[in-house]
Amino acid sequence: MNPLGPISPLLNGVSPFSKIDAPTLPKLPSIHLGTTGAVPTEGFGQMLDGLVASVDAKQTEAKALTQKVLLGDSDQLHQSVIAMQEAGVSFSLMVEVRNKLIESYQELMRMQA
Repeated sequence: MNPLGPISPLLNGVSPFSKIDAPTLPKLPSIHLGTTGAVPTEGFGQMLDGLVASVDAKQTEAKALTQKVLLGDSDQLHQSVIAMQEAGVSFSLMVEVRNKLIESYQELMRMQA
């Protein structure tokens, strides 16, 4: 038995070192960070404010859609459920980001100067 031979009997006649043509993949879009090389003006606090505002908007939208379904103004129950799930996931993400930030802050405070 040849130790470098094919393992599967279906691969008889196929060398394990033969070149396999990879399928051509579509070209990925390029990301342009700007030509000026300027530092973003948005600060970390503003980014967190945007995150909280986004979560609040999703929760408000979910509440409005659910209220419409409960009052009989809309029959789009699936849209209401999807909106509630999106709001729940975005809230969970925000909580996890907060937990990581607190953990990082505590780790920095434990470091010796």
